[in-house]
Amino acid sequence: MRKHLIALLCGLLPLLAAEAQDYSNYQQQSNRIQALSKQYPQLATVKSIVRTTGNKDIWMITIGSGNTAAKPAIAIAGGVEGNNLLGAELAIGFAEDLLKGSTTDSIKALLNKTTFYVFPNLSPDATEQYFVKGQYERQGNATSTDDDRDGKDNEDGYDDLDGNGKITSIRIASPLGDYKPHPDDPRVLIKTDASKGEKGKYLLYTEGIDNDKDNQYNEDGEGGVWFNKNFTYKHPSFTQGSGEFAVSEKETRAIADQLFDLANVYVLISFSSNNNLSTPFTYNATAANQRIVAGYLEADAKANTLVSELYNKITGMKEAPKTTPAGGDFLSWGYYHYARYSFSTPGWFVPKAKPDTAKKEKALSVDDPTANYLRWAAQQSITNTFTPWKPVQHPDFAGRTVEVGGIDPFVLINPPYKLVPEIVKKHTDFVTKLAAYQPELDILHVKTEKVSNGLTRVTLEVANKGLLASHTKLGERSYWIKRIQVRVNTANNQSVISGRKNQLLNALEGLSSQQLTWLIKGSGKITIEAGSPTTGTVKTDITL
Repeated sequence: MRKHLIALLCGLLPLLAAEAQDYSNYQQQSNRIQALSKQYPQLATVKSIVRTTGNKDIWMITIGSGNTAAKPAIAIAGGVEGNNLLGAELAIGFAEDLLKGSTTDSIKALLNKTTFYVFPNLSPDATEQYFVKGQYERQGNATSTDDDRDGKDNEDGYDDLDGNGKITSIRIASPLGDYKPHPDDPRVLIKTDASKGEKGKYLLYTEGIDNDKDNQYNEDGEGGVWFNKNFTYKHPSFTQGSGEFAVSEKETRAIADQLFDLANVYVLISFSSNNNLSTPFTYNATAANQRIVAGYLEADAKANTLVSELYNKITGMKEAPKTTPAGGDFLSWGYYHYARYSFSTPGWFVPKAKPDTAKKEKALSVDDPTANYLRWAAQQSITNTFTPWKPVQHPDFAGRTVEVGGIDPFVLINPPYKLVPEIVKKHTDFVTKLAAYQPELDILHVKTEKVSNGLTRVTLEVANKGLLASHTKLGERSYWIKRIQVRVNTANNQSVISGRKNQLLNALEGLSSQQLTWLIKGSGKITIEAGSPTTGTVKTDITL
C-alpha cells in the first residue's frame, strides 16, 4: 500500500510542478538562457550587449552552425513592452524549442543555412514589476524621470490601498462622474457619452493617492523610459515614457548598435502590442511617396501580406486587434530606419467570448475588453483575475464613498501560463517556416560564346530562389544595407572588356532573376561570384 502511495505521489509531482509554473523572472530567464549555451555549445552562444540602469543584462543568443555571420539571419526580440510578459517567453521558448530539435534533419538543415539572433527581454527592469509586491503594469526602465515636469522625480507613484499586492483602480461615487457600470456586468465600469445625454456615477483613477497634491493621481511614479517609445522614427517627444531624446537609453542604444553591426539580418520579428502580422500594413501611395517616407513601399507591403498569410495560417491570430504604431516604436524603426522586413505581434489576445446559451446569456450590449475578458475567463474556469470592489478610507476624498477593485494587472495582455507552451510551439513553427522564405541566390543559365580576337561572351542570370526579396525596397535607399555584389575574378592573362568587373544589384524580388553579360579576353577559367550578407554567396567556374 505504501509503495502504491509513493508511486502515486511521484506520478503527481510533475503535474503539480507544471500547475505551479508561472512566467519567468529575470534570474530564471538568465538561468534558462545560460543553460542553452552549456547544453548546445556548438550551436548557441550567449553574451550581454549592455547592462541596464537597474543592473540587469540584456542578453543576446546567437544560434546557428558554422560561421553564423556569413549566413542570412532572423532577429527575434521579446520584452519590447515591459507589461507583455508573453513576449519574453516566446523569444526564450523559441530558442529552447529550436535547439531541442537540433538533432532532427530538418532543424540541422535550417541551422546550416540560417542564423538566429534572439534578444529574449529588452525591458528587464520593467518586467520585474510582475514579480514584486505592489504589482502593476510597468513599461518604463529604472531611469529616474520627472514625468509631470515639476522638478521632482518619482514623487507620485501608485499606492496599494487595500494591501493585496496589486495595483488596480479606485472608484469614487460622484454625480459628476464620467463612468457608469456596464449594463451586463456591474463589476465593470465604462465611459459615459455626454453627447448622448449619458450621466455617470463614478470617478475612476488608478489605485493610489495624490502624493504631491497637484490634483493628479500616480502621474510621476517610479520607472522611467519605455523601450517601445524611445526609437527614432516619429519619436513622440515630451510624452510620458519617450525619454529626453530618441535612443537616450542604454537598452535602445545597445540594440540599435548591435543590429546595425549584424548586416546579415533580413527579418526582424518582435513581440509587442503593435501588430502587422495578423493584419498586414497596406500600400498607401501618398504616404509611401512623401519626402520622409511614412508608409510601406508597394513591394514591401506585398511581402508583409505574404508573411501575414503564413502567420495567420499557423497561429490562428487573424482576429487579433488591429493596431497603429504610435511613434518611437521598435516595429517602425525596424522598417523605416533599419530598413529590414519588420514584423510584430502580441502573440495572444483575449478571444471574443460567445454567450453561454445554457446560462441564458446574451451578447454583450456594449463592447468592452474587460467585460469580454471576465466572461471568457469564467467560461475557461480562470479565477483570481478580478479584485472585487471594497470600501476604503481615502485621505483625498474624506467622507465620500471610495472603493478599490477592478481587473488585475497583466491579465488582459498575457494569457494564463498554462496556455504559453502551445503558443510558443505555434510561433516557433511560424519562424521556422518563415525561414524557408528567406532570399537565396543562385547562378543560372550560364552561356559562353566564342567571339573573334580571343574574346568570349559570358551570359548568366543571378537568381533569387527565395520568396522574400534580397532586401526591402526601402533598403535600396539605405547606406547601411549591403547590396548584392557580383564580381568577376580573372587571372593575369584575362581581362574584362565589356561589362562591369564588380557591380552592385538593387533588390532582387522573390523568385526573380537579373541577366548579366560580359566580354572577356583570354583563356582558361574564371570565377564569377554573387552575394550579400542577407542572401549568402554563390560562385560558379566558367571555362573561356
